[in-house]
Amino acid sequence: MTDLFSLEGKTAIITGGSRGLGREMALAFAERGANIVVASRKVENCETVANEVRALGRRALAVGYHAASWSDAEMLATAAIAEFGHIDILVNNAGMSPLYSSLVEVTEDLYDKVLGVNLKGPFRLSALIGTHMTAKNADGTVRGGSIINVSSIASQRPSPNEVIYGAAKAAVNNLTMGLARTYAPHVRVNCIVPGPFLTDISKAWDMERFNKAAKTGYMLQRGGEPREIVGAALYLASDASSYTTGTLLPVDGGPQ
Repeated sequence: MTDLFSLEGKTAIITGGSRGLGREMALAFAERGANIVVASRKVENCETVANEVRALGRRALAVGYHAASWSDAEMLATAAIAEFGHIDILVNNAGMSPLYSSLVEVTEDLYDKVLGVNLKGPFRLSALIGTHMTAKNADGTVRGGSIINVSSIASQRPSPNEVIYGAAKAAVNNLTMGLARTYAPHVRVNCIVPGPFLTDISKAWDMERFNKAAKTGYMLQRGGEPREIVGAALYLASDASSYTTGTLLPVDGGPQ
């Protein structure tokens, strides 16, 4: 069974890979044999995770990447392919959900940033890497691959301070279905839909209030620990999910 989850000889790009869920996925993939491209805004933070990957005996590349930038997507794809030759896994994990006082006070700049990071980035990078994954080799074969989008429970149940973010993530759910049809049968495209995870973002939460609400709001009565994303990510990245595509996989603690 362990062979089903092996990523030996594969290379993965993980955006937003320098912290939180992205870092957990990067290290888990490396532990299963993958080389890792760590991409995020601050290249020095990416290099820290890349060094952790190297300490596990895998190759790693740190790339400064702004998910809302069309040209950064092209730069990242080019750098990753030049370094490793082929990309087998793409995880579109980078995201942002800034707070706002009211909807009417949301600026155009803030709106564009949220849509850019959460939707434009996954679209453009998937277009580039998906096309790369489906390119024919000299012998006519296609290596294929797996694209994993990371959405949010806000895509289905947005709170009042997640309206723009939730709309962007709902579009990511839709994008997943479109990409799955576009790149079939050689590339599987799926989406993890996380609930509340206790990553760095939770430092801004009122944890007493959250913990109280979680007791009745979620079947598991708590927020997720970052490491708990790993099982779903490994399933979708590996051959264990060889007959799974176009799927939204909730990892959300069972909202009531």
